[in-house]
Amino acid sequence: MSAGTRCLLASCLRAPLVLLIAVSALGFPAGPALADTSVAAVRVWPAPDYTRFTIETRDKVDYTVFALGKPDRLVIDLKKTVLGSELKQLPSRLKADDAFVSAARVGQFKPDVTRIVLELKQKVKPSVFTLKPIGEYDHRLVVDIYPTVPTDPILSLLNDGRRPVQGANAPLSAELVPKEVVIVAIDAGHGGEDPGAIGRRGTYEKDVTLAIARKLKKLIDKEPKMRALLIRDGDYFVPLRKRVEKARAVRADMFVSIHADAFIKPRARGSSVFALSERGATSVTARWLAAKENEADLVGGVNIDVADITLKQVLLDLSQTATINESLKLAKNVLGELGQINKLHKKHVEQAGFAVLKAPDIPSILVETAFLTNPQEERQLRSKKHQTKVARAILNGIKQYFSDNPPVERSELALK
Repeated sequence: MSAGTRCLLASCLRAPLVLLIAVSALGFPAGPALADTSVAAVRVWPAPDYTRFTIETRDKVDYTVFALGKPDRLVIDLKKTVLGSELKQLPSRLKADDAFVSAARVGQFKPDVTRIVLELKQKVKPSVFTLKPIGEYDHRLVVDIYPTVPTDPILSLLNDGRRPVQGANAPLSAELVPKEVVIVAIDAGHGGEDPGAIGRRGTYEKDVTLAIARKLKKLIDKEPKMRALLIRDGDYFVPLRKRVEKARAVRADMFVSIHADAFIKPRARGSSVFALSERGATSVTARWLAAKENEADLVGGVNIDVADITLKQVLLDLSQTATINESLKLAKNVLGELGQINKLHKKHVEQAGFAVLKAPDIPSILVETAFLTNPQEERQLRSKKHQTKVARAILNGIKQYFSDNPPVERSELALK
């Protein structure tokens, strides 16, 4: 390749879209497209601590990802593909408040290579992996863009989550939170690529859970000496292990995961509250539900090549039993309050192996607010008034628990 050709190809990374498309005509001989992989969808999921790009293709795609500097850019080459309508819409799907990506350009870099150039607001550490077809999804290429300096969860909590705050060693700032302040981690189930259950009217579980979680946070933050942390505060996916990590990073005093149930028969209805079980599920339904919820990582998309070193088995063995006992007390209080506003699916707290409840040092519960697959309960869950009732019932259960069980000093396990 001549020096002139190399210069032309390099300049396309900074050129506007029209020049990107023109490169193939100037630098390569004309001929039929060689592509055999079509792009079915391109989705962007900006979150406070990372941005996810998902490229869905009919067949498994061959790709190359590399970074460039001055200015900082991330380049994604999709091989054996041509520029189609879905890729052309990518630049318009970016949001101005994205913390990491300022702009995107797409073009036909070669006759059978489509190039995506992401212009970055800061230096990033990308994580790239593929997902096999599952459910309604075909093959997916996932590009997660993380900052090189991690977000400080404690400072973000004190900042009310308005914007990510970065720090080199996040857990060390935990001392900024007064010890007598009760911290409640609120986990809105599902999100992003994972919609959760879907009602007959098209209601997504991920939307309902986030709406209730936000209302619960507002109620908690109004309480003296209580603060709430939203594990998810937008339409993006958070892996199950990461939800636990976030709660432990801020030394939360409790963890409440909010969901909306689904079943094959529309007559199933009622609220439920679950705690973790070390000895198997307390019912067939609980076992089925835990298995379904634990599949969230498969749908939402997790890089399985990244080792999970968060929860050490020794710590689990030493503290899990006591934590489960506290979780059962909390769950009983919340279940009783939910029974005041809705029919209960079961009148007792159930237990199963929910992955999201496995923090070894934080009482954790999972609330199934109602059944989205029940037409009447779907209507209720779409109502802002009813969402507030659910949030207030959960808060009342939390307050009753702390009235009977005053919080102790946060465990040093949270620093590990």
